[in-house]
Amino acid sequence: MKTIRITCLCLLMTAAAMAQQVPLQWQEVQPGIWKASAGTPEKISLLKAAGATPDKASLQKLPAARFPLPQADITMRIADGKVYLKFPLEKEEQLFGLGLNFKTVNQRGRVSQLHMDHYGSADNGRTHAPVPFYVSSRGYGVLIDAARYITVYAGTAVRVDTKNPPELIDRNDKNKNWQSMPYSDGVEVLVPAGGVEVYVFGGPTAMNAVQRYNLFSGGGYLPPKWGLGFTQRVPTLYSQSDILREATEFETHNFPLDFIGVEPGWHSMSYPCTFEWDTQRFPNPKGFIDDLAKKGVRANLWINPYVSPKSSLYAKVKPFAGTHTVWNGLVTDFTFPEARQIWKEHFIKNHISLGVSGYKMDENDGYDKWLWPDVATFPSGTAAEQLRQVYGVMMQKMTDEWYREQNQRTYGLVRASNAGASNFPYVIYNDYYSHQDFITALVNSSFIGVLWTPEVRASKTAEEWVRRMQSVCFSPMAMLNAWADGTKPWSFPEVEKAVQDVAMLRMRLLPYIYSTFAQYRFEGKPPFRSMNLIDGFAYAAQESGGKLDATHNPYEAKTRSEVKDQYMMGDNILVAPVFTGEKSRKVYLPAGKWYDFYTGALAGENQAITVKAELEKIPLFVKDGAIIPMIPARRQAPKAGEVLPLEVRHYGAAPGSFTLYDDDGTTFNYEKGAYSQVTLKVSKDKNGRLAGEMSAPATGKPFGYERKVNWVFMTK
Repeated sequence: MKTIRITCLCLLMTAAAMAQQVPLQWQEVQPGIWKASAGTPEKISLLKAAGATPDKASLQKLPAARFPLPQADITMRIADGKVYLKFPLEKEEQLFGLGLNFKTVNQRGRVSQLHMDHYGSADNGRTHAPVPFYVSSRGYGVLIDAARYITVYAGTAVRVDTKNPPELIDRNDKNKNWQSMPYSDGVEVLVPAGGVEVYVFGGPTAMNAVQRYNLFSGGGYLPPKWGLGFTQRVPTLYSQSDILREATEFETHNFPLDFIGVEPGWHSMSYPCTFEWDTQRFPNPKGFIDDLAKKGVRANLWINPYVSPKSSLYAKVKPFAGTHTVWNGLVTDFTFPEARQIWKEHFIKNHISLGVSGYKMDENDGYDKWLWPDVATFPSGTAAEQLRQVYGVMMQKMTDEWYREQNQRTYGLVRASNAGASNFPYVIYNDYYSHQDFITALVNSSFIGVLWTPEVRASKTAEEWVRRMQSVCFSPMAMLNAWADGTKPWSFPEVEKAVQDVAMLRMRLLPYIYSTFAQYRFEGKPPFRSMNLIDGFAYAAQESGGKLDATHNPYEAKTRSEVKDQYMMGDNILVAPVFTGEKSRKVYLPAGKWYDFYTGALAGENQAITVKAELEKIPLFVKDGAIIPMIPARRQAPKAGEVLPLEVRHYGAAPGSFTLYDDDGTTFNYEKGAYSQVTLKVSKDKNGRLAGEMSAPATGKPFGYERKVNWVFMTK
């Protein structure tokens, strides 16, 4: 009798727990974007910290979308002060996003605790951008807007009450279909808070969902033209004379250089920082920045956010600081407007008014052993965990506002980002250094509204050097980070020309790259894109292996193959980096004809091809009908008022068009309409011959190209 009572009690408890699963109530807040609340959302969240304003006009231009999921199957319950969410999954559905991952692209079948941190060599959720946003191959996205350590079970958990139970297989029968992780029909999310806001972004394609997500955050950032040139970060204790000499060396080697990174030695004390100039290494900061400007080079300053007792900021920010220090420096609580104002006044007076063009914001991401601990408290009452999740975003927003007030665009580096940050002028970097994984991170960045650079620091061989330099020149920021190694682009003389060639190719492609970033700004399309966002890309992740090994694979887990080493730059150029030691590589071409960028020859159509690894070239492919605008090779990005000759390449046999964007390249005047958009168009005449034309730019708008275009038809 007692056993029966216990069993009945357990069943009742289980039923009660299941009954608490209730559907969310959805409201369309922007075209194709729905929001629901569970419990009582907290005062601080990821989107609130970013503070971005949706680009309503651009959102309205996207294709119409219906709510993409059965609403009754999206459920939540609140227990133990936590929110439990469940979203449905179909059998063949793939999931992308869930943070800046470095080794995997398809996140289905993975468990992630999305926790702001450095990247520790494993895709487990601890990363520089733990964005709780995922995109489905079915053409929708889901965002969990909570500044907490969120755990996501992306198709790993199987509920007793599932409508789609996995097949029951007896492993003892040696059935090859047995899996250690059975099919799961849901994404389950644990939010350690009493409430949360959730967003669903409609499609109908995965790219449309990403566009809506970026445009909801205000659109992507349009960097200044100089930000898309080449940048060198100098050794940490270089003086102003050392840096000026380095800029001269770039001139001597005829190598591109638009801005230079000044590392920690510029501070009178760093780790923690004073944010004030060292008078011995930099006796004349204004003169130093002016001398760089005469060479056409801008200065970008390294900082981390921890205030030294030797800084004049220390006493001012102490009332707004947390209970714990980092490297003996105060951690400012940036939720206070007063604290942000103190920083603003200090930075404008000591840096921006002198001509400093931007910042590299280091070490605002992680390492538990030195970052403020979760037991720390802050005067605003914001939990240490919450502040850790949004600190990098708050720094991005704050510094971006300083430059916007000056009507000057900036472009810099940051170690920490999160949801809602696409409209900020920062590219993520880190201390990890795997070339292959850097490319996977670049692929993954396109799902979550952040930018990433596969920076170059040092190499063991000339081959590795040129391969890394080729990759970085086809990324959001072409950067050599020589802070510790003192390397130069010409450190391996035997490949200096190959490195110079790819850097100059990037400079030639600036009209294309700049227009691609304009597309990011106004359409929400990431400038560097995963192949999984491209129409006609048919390759799906495939599982193989699963061989029993009592020591290394006791549950016969299968390995997943996926395309994570190639990507699109804009609409037209497919980039396939080569890694050290490779004599050839496989490239997966989407539907339609694709052509070799360098020769115009047909490369293939909707197939996997193998290409030879030439040391002097990074493999590039262009789709049929593609139009690529280019300028002559030059060391620095075009300045406002310059008018340059334009070469426009066309590939294949199909007609095509391209929207060429231009503005003054430095200010936000484009937001008031001071920009040009012209159409480059190739069509066939009555004899079937291809001919090109450019529409006339609007009168009185900035346009830095000659009206007479040199059309080059690459495919003969």
